[in-house]
Amino acid sequence: MSNNLKGHLALFLAQVLYAASFPIAKEVMEDIPYTALLLLRISGAVILFWLSSVFFVNEKIEKKDFPRLILLGLFGVAINQSLFLKGLHLTSPINAAIMMITTPILVLIIASILLKDKITLFKFSGIVIGFSGAVFLVFQNLTGITKDSSILGDLFVFINAMSWGTYLVLVKPLMKKYHTITILKWAFLFGLPMVIPFTVSDLVAVEWNFLSGRIIYFIAFVVLFTTFVAYLLNTYALKALSPPVVSAYIYLQPLFTALITIYIFGNEDLTWGKVVSALLIFAGVYLVSIQKKV
Repeated sequence: MSNNLKGHLALFLAQVLYAASFPIAKEVMEDIPYTALLLLRISGAVILFWLSSVFFVNEKIEKKDFPRLILLGLFGVAINQSLFLKGLHLTSPINAAIMMITTPILVLIIASILLKDKITLFKFSGIVIGFSGAVFLVFQNLTGITKDSSILGDLFVFINAMSWGTYLVLVKPLMKKYHTITILKWAFLFGLPMVIPFTVSDLVAVEWNFLSGRIIYFIAFVVLFTTFVAYLLNTYALKALSPPVVSAYIYLQPLFTALITIYIFGNEDLTWGKVVSALLIFAGVYLVSIQKKV
């Protein structure tokens, strides 16, 4: 099997894991508070990434880079994961997956602010179209077209995507200097104390003896596979494939999330409104991403 094919298989599996995390985390949060799951996810990632660094990566960080790593912990870990889980708790898995694909558009806007990247008229049209899809998705909740979702949950996921976009812009300079595991181990370590004050009491209060084996398995899945394995799969894929190919796979998440949520969990309907919202966002991201080829 060629490295190129292995890269595509790794990306495909990563998107399946990410998509499965939407309905799985949603079900977990029916039994334990989202704050407890948040602390489990971040603390588990700290342990896994630091263990990986001990066995595979041995790098020292320059002192001048620590302030940026603290910001990565804030935007990429604390705010990002807190609002994602809170938003997913309030809204539906499919809505959350659709909102997450606004990330490439948000990265463009944030980069224009922080890095002074120019936004052309062509890119601006993509931003408008993409955001119209997000607004339409939220509007459906206001008019009662959708069920098991909320405008507040959608907005939390949207702000989470904005925080993640900020992280992607801030991490770019460090990616040229350090291994990705080195960056992540410090980002998660700095992010951990930011969430402990408002999560530790809920985690301690969890009555583990009353949780079913299914929920315990789902918690392990979220901590291990969607926080650690999926990231490693993406990293492996970057060695064989170009970044544009890797980023394009994010478009599969809403599709996989819909299939898993509807046909495996059977607890949500895919409405035409959600399809239209996703198509508008897809179109906006496409217009933004092909700008360099025009």
